[in-house]
Amino acid sequence: MVYRKTVKEIIILVGVAVTLALVVNYLSPKGIALVGQWDTAKGVITANATNDDDYRISEIDWIPDARKIFDNGDTLFVDARSRDDYESGHIPGAISLPVGQFNEQIESFLNQYPPDQSIVTYCSGRTCEDSHHLARLLSDVGFSDVRIFIDGFPGWEAEGYPIE
Repeated sequence: MVYRKTVKEIIILVGVAVTLALVVNYLSPKGIALVGQWDTAKGVITANATNDDDYRISEIDWIPDARKIFDNGDTLFVDARSRDDYESGHIPGAISLPVGQFNEQIESFLNQYPPDQSIVTYCSGRTCEDSHHLARLLSDVGFSDVRIFIDGFPGWEAEGYPIE
């Protein structure tokens, strides 16, 4: 009889803990999506699967498309990685704007580029979210033509495209 009571209490305790964990995860902006697409072949999905559609920014998910945009010459490539990563190698002509230093550098960036400037953000590949965050931030400050190159610098380099 005591054994059944203990098992019942354990089940209740585990149930309460799981419920609490799910609630905290749901309310957290960095919560882990319980459903959704986690296939990196389709690009990075942020941890929160309930992202607003307002922030749906188009992605460049085929490396030759990024090269065509680059070769056209009218689009600014913006590297969201750290300054050290940028200095270790980047897409030619790309501007370094580390997402972690956005607030410190955005005023200078705004003074150099008009809001209608075509921009492609990139970072360290399909499992890196920095380019997504940077694209949202740039859209929030008024840039209207922002896209994300989801293969980022590693994809560019793997294709043998030029790097600086």
